[in-house]
Parts: sequence; C-alpha cells; structure tokens
Amino acid sequence: MNAEDELLLTSSEPDRAWRFDLVLPVLFRPRATMARIVEHQRPTWRTPLTLVILAAIGNALAAGSIKAAAAASGQITFPPGFEFYTPEQQAQFQQAATATNNATFNYLLPALGAALSVVVVWFMIGWLLHLIQTLFGGRGSSRAALNVAAWSFLPIMLRFAVQIVVMLTSDHLIAGPGLSGFAPAGEGFGRALLGGVLSTIDIYLLWQIILLYVGASLSSQLSRVKCWAAVLLTMVIVLALRALPAALMAQFGGLTVIRPFL
Repeated sequence: MNAEDELLLTSSEPDRAWRFDLVLPVLFRPRATMARIVEHQRPTWRTPLTLVILAAIGNALAAGSIKAAAAASGQITFPPGFEFYTPEQQAQFQQAATATNNATFNYLLPALGAALSVVVVWFMIGWLLHLIQTLFGGRGSSRAALNVAAWSFLPIMLRFAVQIVVMLTSDHLIAGPGLSGFAPAGEGFGRALLGGVLSTIDIYLLWQIILLYVGASLSSQLSRVKCWAAVLLTMVIVLALRALPAALMAQFGGLTVIRPFL
C-alpha cells in the first residue's frame, strides 16, 4: 500500500448514508477503497444497491419494449419442441402469449422481479460469505460482509448498462448470454441447471468475484487460500440457487429456461 492509500485510510470518513464518491474508486482502485468501506462504522450498501437496482429495472424495461413491439407485430417466441405440442397445447400457449401482452407482463412484473432479484442475490452473497468466513475462522462482521457484497455488485451494473445499449441499438434481446453457448444440448434437470449457471458467467461476474475477494480478504483476516475458498464457494452456491427455479420449471413444466436477471 502506498502513501496515498495510507492517507485515505487514516483520514476521517464522512458519516453519510449515500456514498456516490466511492463508486468509481471501487471499480478502479478496489483495495484502497474497499479498505475504507470495511472500516466504515455504518452500513454503506445503500448506494451500490440502488444503482444496481436502477440498472436492472432499466434492463427489464428495455427488454419489455422489444417484447411488446414483437408481440404487436405478431411475432411470438415459441419454446423448443413447440412443434411436438398437441394442437390444444399450441392453442393454449398462443392464447397465453396474447393475454400476457400488456404493460403488466411486459414492464411492471419484469421490473419488480429484476429489483427483487438484485436484493435477494445481494443478501444471499453477504449472508453466505459471512457464514463461510466464520466457519473458516474469519473475524469479519455481518455488516462488513453485506457492505462488501453490495459494492462488489457494481460490475453487474455495468453489465446491465451494456445490455441496455445493445438492446436499444439493435432492437433485439440478448441471445446466448455469458457462456450459455457451452451448455450441453438436450433436456434434463442437470443440463438446465448448468445452462442457467453458465449464462451468468462473463467478464462482469469475474470482476465482481475479484472485488468480493478484495473486500473479504480485508474484512475477515483469513489467509489467501481460505479467503478464495470462501468467495468461490459462496458464488457457486448462489449461482446454483439462482438457476434452480428456472431449471425446475423447465423440468416439470415443459417451459423454456429463463435467464436470471444477474
């Protein structure tokens, strides 16, 4: 740590609930900034969580506008194997697609789901990270874990921003996100679960994991190996839990696997 970073740590932190001044430093000077966040005596998760929620809602609204335009022009996205449905099932699916082409299903519900997904995933990461660190002998607090988990979400905000720009400029939904193209073809719960996990793995997730490790290493006082193990175990569990509902729906409901919001 250089003299400038030490000066940042020793200087008194303003006691503010909103810390927009830390957004860019977290992304480009993560170690010094995470050290300030870990040492802070009050929760600082409000700022990053709000930014990510707004980006997630914007992403859902952009996707909803494309779906609404496609439905208005008579385009319906059919699930795999639709040609093997019975005539009654095909008619039911088309009727459901027509009935759900409204503002509630195109905008309101996806936006609410996106916001809720961000909050739930953030809490799961913070809670699991604190639990696993404690089991490994770490000394970090739950407040520090939740703060670190929230600030590590900022790369996901950038992912949403990039996706919004791509969708608005191309008028098409994001196809094959992450490493979903490497998912094995075919049906089955395991393939659906693996496909859901792979769809979230990209450079932004790796960036998030690095930030999570930096914050966890500063707050828990664990060794490098134990800290990496805690972070990776946390993320593997969270990614699997996120992909689980869609995999179950695909397995038992004959539905297309729905890409998670994050």
